[in-house]
Amino acid sequence: MKVIFLKDVKGKGKKGEVKNVADGYAHNFLFKQGLAVEANKANMSKLEAQKNKEKQLAAEELENAKEMKEKLEKITVEIQAKAGEGGRLFGSITTKQIAEELEAKHGIKIDKRKMELNEGIRALGYTKVPVKLHPEVQATLTVHVKEVK
Repeated sequence: MKVIFLKDVKGKGKKGEVKNVADGYAHNFLFKQGLAVEANKANMSKLEAQKNKEKQLAAEELENAKEMKEKLEKITVEIQAKAGEGGRLFGSITTKQIAEELEAKHGIKIDKRKMELNEGIRALGYTKVPVKLHPEVQATLTVHVKEVK
């Protein structure tokens, strides 16, 4: 019997896949657990519509990420910190501080985990911080660390 999987079933199939399974397995387990539905014309057309909608959403998400990249690359985030001799900071500037400053000053909310900064910024001056907005889109944010007067 052909079925459309509604959820991932270990060893059998992933969500959205159409596969042949034993009739008894389909009736007694998959249908009762709500893990699959029969692959008839109505359900197949629903699946196609759902896949088209997901493609459209993915395309919109990619477009939004590209727009956000353009915005971020024009912005310079300025952060003030205490520094000692030679422009070395007391402590460091973290991605959390960068994200908070970006939201406060520019109204752009970006998750700190999307910023790829291996260790905090420890010196005054300009630093380029890579930001992963989408699996295919990566922006570069400029952070300017100034000394508190």
